[in-house]
Formats: sequence, structure tokens, C-alpha cells
Amino acid sequence: MYYGRVVVKICGITNQADGEAAVEAGADALGFVFYDKSPRAVTIENAAQLIRALPPFVVKVGVFVNADQEMVVRAVGDCGLNLLQFHGDEPSDYCRQFGVMSMKAFRIRDAGSLDSLESYPTDAWLLDAFTPGKLGGTGETFNWNLAIEAQKRANGRPVFLAGGLTPENISAAVQQVQPYGVDVSSGVESAPGRKDHKKVKDFIQRAKEAARTAP
Repeated sequence: MYYGRVVVKICGITNQADGEAAVEAGADALGFVFYDKSPRAVTIENAAQLIRALPPFVVKVGVFVNADQEMVVRAVGDCGLNLLQFHGDEPSDYCRQFGVMSMKAFRIRDAGSLDSLESYPTDAWLLDAFTPGKLGGTGETFNWNLAIEAQKRANGRPVFLAGGLTPENISAAVQQVQPYGVDVSSGVESAPGRKDHKKVKDFIQRAKEAARTAP
């Protein structure tokens, strides 16, 4: 059953101005990328400083790619993360060992990409587009009918839709898929790691309006 509400996560926050703009626009969650090969990477020290300035009701998400366990533990402790998002080849047990809610990201290319979902009983799933050699933030979309199929396999588990979402297509995405949450990074940027505050506001407003009016 769809309750007319969608959680909006703005990912790849690298500076205080972008974080504040996202919160003011109504973001429910902010993502901080702890992966040094990403153009949106932040250090644990940087993220901790940014997170201290955020209101407590905003979910703070740490994004990791095949990170050392010690690094994840330190990020959780120093930054006060509420949710851990794993974008690499992490096994299921790894994702669920940290005592914090976990979300596994899956790169969806075709129906076969859905076969591994149920082997990850994490607290949530995130569906991203498959782009060879890249792990997210690519601006590429995928067939949203596959996201609808993924939700049937979720057994009530929250499913986040990501991959190529923009202010221009978010209304259609929310109305078609009716996901628990949506995740955007490059689709609301002026440059990698820098958010366009108008795009952020438009994205959030359109996502939430689409959720309210979804059939």
C-alpha cells in the first residue's frame, strides 16, 4: 500500500551551504560519500563537522564502497550516522555487522540484476543504474518497471529509487514506481560535488507533490 509520502535523500553533500539548502527545502536524509575516488568524497573529519550543523531529525547516511571495517566504525562513531549505504561488493553479513541500519545498493541492468536482492536482508535496498566502470552518481536511468518488480520481492522492506533522477523526471518516477524513497546526487548539481540549490528545491517539491497525488 502506498501512503502518499516519499522520503527524499540528497546525496553527495560536501559543504555546509548545500546541506543547509537541502534541509531548508525539505530533504529527509543527506548522504555523505566516504569513497576517495568519488568527486563527491568527504573525509570523516569533514563530514562530522557538516553533520554537527544539521538538525537532529535529518537522517545522516554514510556511503561506502568496499571500505575497511575500521573505517566504517570510525565514521559511525565520529559522525553519528543513522544509516549505512553500501555501494560495492560487500557481502550481506558485512553490511549488517555495525549496529546501525544498513542499505545495500544494487546496479540494475536487466531483470537478472534482481536475482541477488533477496540475499541481502539489509534494512533497505537502493536501486541504481548500471554503468560499466562506475558505481553511482552517473546521471543514467534504468527501466523503472524493474524497480516495481524489485518492490514485490522486498516484503515490505523500504526500497529507494536512484539513478538519473532529475527535477524534470522525478514526478513521473514517483508516480510510476511509488517507492519508499528517492535518492539524487548528480541530477541536482551545478558541478560534481556542488549542488544547484534551485534544482534541489524543485526536485524535493516535485517528488513530494507526486507522492501526494499518486494513484
